[in-house]
Amino acid sequence: MANLEETFDKDGNAISPQLPSDVKNYLIDIDGTITEDVPNEEPERMVTCEPFPDALEITNKWYDEGHIITYFTSRTEAHREVTTAWLDKHGFKYHGLLMGKPRGGNYHWIDNHLVKATRYKGKFTDLVVRQKSIEVFEK
Repeated sequence: MANLEETFDKDGNAISPQLPSDVKNYLIDIDGTITEDVPNEEPERMVTCEPFPDALEITNKWYDEGHIITYFTSRTEAHREVTTAWLDKHGFKYHGLLMGKPRGGNYHWIDNHLVKATRYKGKFTDLVVRQKSIEVFEK
């Protein structure tokens, strides 16, 4: 995993370290993004669902390039073992797995670090730069 770089505020106080600018910290959903959309109420399907081949290829490529891959899912802690086994069985490379993402979509992430969001629409590819309108805090 990439080394974090020390950072400081304007007064010289240490603040949260950051990854080098050429390393991305990917947070990737599981259900509906790297495999079919399996609800928590049907955990038996979590064992049998198949990965989307393009998702496996691209996310492992990003991992091999030195980016950080963390899967972030609405599955509960009760589903951690089956989820880890599924990721490992299918060969997904990753650094972390975060359970308990809020359900329901319509996410709006507020953070003191730069956040880039990409909505999955059926195919994984390398990311491209496009200009879009976004909501921001007024100055």
